[in-house]
Amino acid sequence: MDYLFVYGTLMKTANNGMSRFLHAHAEFIGNAHIYGKLYDLEGYPGAVASNNPSERVHGNIFKIKDAQAVFKVLDDYEGIGDGNPNAYEYVRTQVTAFLDDGTKVTTWFYAYNFPTEHLRLIPSGKYSNI
Repeated sequence: MDYLFVYGTLMKTANNGMSRFLHAHAEFIGNAHIYGKLYDLEGYPGAVASNNPSERVHGNIFKIKDAQAVFKVLDDYEGIGDGNPNAYEYVRTQVTAFLDDGTKVTTWFYAYNFPTEHLRLIPSGKYSNI
C-alpha cells in the first residue's frame, strides 16, 4: 500500500523540511478525513482512530512514489523505533480515509500511541498550528 494520510506537520499547507520531503516524493491525492480524535501535543498534533463517524480528523492523502525509502525517513521523523527519544510515540497503522468526494482509500497514518487523558482535544479535528 502506497497511500499516506497526514493531519499535521506533513500536510500540504505545512512549510517545513519534512513536509517538503514528502511533497517531493509523493503525489497529492486530495483533502480527506478519517474517523478519529485529534489532540494538541503542544506544538504538533496526535490523532487516534475511532469507529465513530461523528469524530473526524481532517488532513491530506498522498500517494508515495517509493514507499520503502520514504517510510524509512518518515518513520524516523515520527519517532518510531528504538533509539528515538520518544520511541513509539506514534505507530504507523492502516486506516480507511474518505476523500472530500466520498471515495474511500485504505491508507497508512501515524497514530498517536500514548495515553490521551491529559491532552487537549481539538474538537474541529483540524490542526491549524502549521
